[in-house]
Amino acid sequence: MSDSELTYWIAFTTLLRNRLPIQREIWNHYESIESAWNSLREEGMQEALDRAKKEVAFIHKHGIEVITLRDDNYPFRLRECADAPLVLYVKGKINLNEGKFLSIVGTRGASERGKDLTRKLVLDLSHKVDNLTIVSGLAYGIDVAAHKAALEAGLPTIIVPGHGLDRIYPLPNRQVAVEALKNGGLVTEYPSETEPEGFHFVERDRIIAALSDATVVVESKARGGSLITASNAFDYNRSVFAFPGRPEDINSQGCNHLIRDQKAALIENADDLINAMMWDTKVSGVQLAMAELEEGIDPLAIVLLQHLRGKDEDIHINQLAMDVDSSYQDIVAQLTLLEMMGYVRAIPGGFYHVIK
Repeated sequence: MSDSELTYWIAFTTLLRNRLPIQREIWNHYESIESAWNSLREEGMQEALDRAKKEVAFIHKHGIEVITLRDDNYPFRLRECADAPLVLYVKGKINLNEGKFLSIVGTRGASERGKDLTRKLVLDLSHKVDNLTIVSGLAYGIDVAAHKAALEAGLPTIIVPGHGLDRIYPLPNRQVAVEALKNGGLVTEYPSETEPEGFHFVERDRIIAALSDATVVVESKARGGSLITASNAFDYNRSVFAFPGRPEDINSQGCNHLIRDQKAALIENADDLINAMMWDTKVSGVQLAMAELEEGIDPLAIVLLQHLRGKDEDIHINQLAMDVDSSYQDIVAQLTLLEMMGYVRAIPGGFYHVIK
């Protein structure tokens, strides 16, 4: 796309920022965005063009990609929605059309139980489902827990902020966003200098829902942004799931209400989600072990890999030495090999985590 065309796209969507239906109505009548722009008789058009030229310079400087509704790589799930934005600003290594996409959302004031549920869900899914991307909004609580779990599991993760890509909010979660750029990235409909206002987060919640095949609400109060995301997903005819909780638990009220009102299906673990979505699971540990064994991998490595896969949590190397009949030195050597091959990851404290 030429800089001239890009300028018109940005100016058009910025000038008509709060009038998305009008944007689409005008845009649908013209073959080019320049023609659509020239059809306008709005105040502030020159200012919008000047601002758009500044945005183009910012985009080039910071390696941001602009995807329009007319581009082939516009996310097809979002394209299906009547309120899809005409322009997306994207930064990172992302294919928005490949694989399975799952949004995980919840309250900012998440409990330790909620964070643990989020981490376990993502890690279990990473072991059992291929080509999975986790989508959320980087907010405190469940959102950032989902991103962190995806990064830990080696899964791509997409952050959908409620502002432009010249900042990160909330700032304490900046490092998570930086890590996400290595395997995933950020997607927003807002140009730079867009402040993180409350109504922007309400608007962005529809993007989180629309990018995904399904939405999971882990914890939610009776009212909150995660319920807006769930409602959007429900309206888009996407699958919605929620973890149940005790009636007296404030953080579970929203989830319980979604289930009660039949707007979300109850899940307790990754298998419930996989079965409901009818997702294919990865080849079994035994089958994979046999294939790896045929390729000449040490049998001890196979034993260790199967043992790690059979556990619901990370295992300390001392526990492995007790469980597996082999010397400590041989176990360390084979774990090192498995880590080099990308099957396991060493975690500080002497623990090992299965990646695949």
